[in-house]
Amino acid sequence: MVTEECLDCHSLPNKNGVLRFIKALRSIFYPGFFGKYPGDESAYQEAKELYHTYICCQKAKEDEFFAHIPELKEKYQKDLVFTFDSDPACDSYEEIISAYPGFTATFYHRIAHILYQQNLKLVARLIAEQAHVLTGIDIHPGAQIGSPFFIDHGTGIVIGETTIIGDYVKIYQGVTLGGLSLAKGQQLKGQKRHPTIGNHVTIYSGASILGGQSVIGDNVVIGSNVYLVDSVPSNTKVIMAAPQLIMLPAKSHDDEKKE
Repeated sequence: MVTEECLDCHSLPNKNGVLRFIKALRSIFYPGFFGKYPGDESAYQEAKELYHTYICCQKAKEDEFFAHIPELKEKYQKDLVFTFDSDPACDSYEEIISAYPGFTATFYHRIAHILYQQNLKLVARLIAEQAHVLTGIDIHPGAQIGSPFFIDHGTGIVIGETTIIGDYVKIYQGVTLGGLSLAKGQQLKGQKRHPTIGNHVTIYSGASILGGQSVIGDNVVIGSNVYLVDSVPSNTKVIMAAPQLIMLPAKSHDDEKKE
């Protein structure tokens, strides 16, 4: 929420300023990748100045945010190692930091979630939407995501506001953790509308898990294209029945030419 105090100090939100803030934070965590170099201490001070200027001018909130830096460093490191260990196509940690959309989306989300918890919800949404633009992964900043967390490929993933995700979770492209119905619109505000995912869960491409009553236990595998509106007990694999395939003889190249 933009407070009267903030409006007296600055014109908020400033999208370009918010994006500069994220860039400065990336330089803190990964110097050499995003504009600063190892040993350059200016990124931290720049991030603090940008927070005060473009995020919130309340000193208490600024101090609260930056107190999360050690916790974020630990989570990002765990995400990095988990991503590397989970992906046989990966050659290095540097590749993940520079080129993996899932890691980028998670980086943005963890920052946006802290701001969301500080009730700076519009700023948090700007950060989440920038991640969406960059990666094709749409994570609401209100979603609670454990650590480590791994998104592979990622395009088309949607994770709703009241989703809760445990530790050591893997999610593949096209997964939706969404609401079952939004017909009541604003009447649903504040209610648990999205699923809860346990620890050590893998959700394969195209799966949809919907509704606040859907609780997925620990050590569960959800197969591709599964549609779930119910809970799943721990130590379970959920898969779709094999589809009926119809194979027709293909026309030869000569037959196509005659047509």
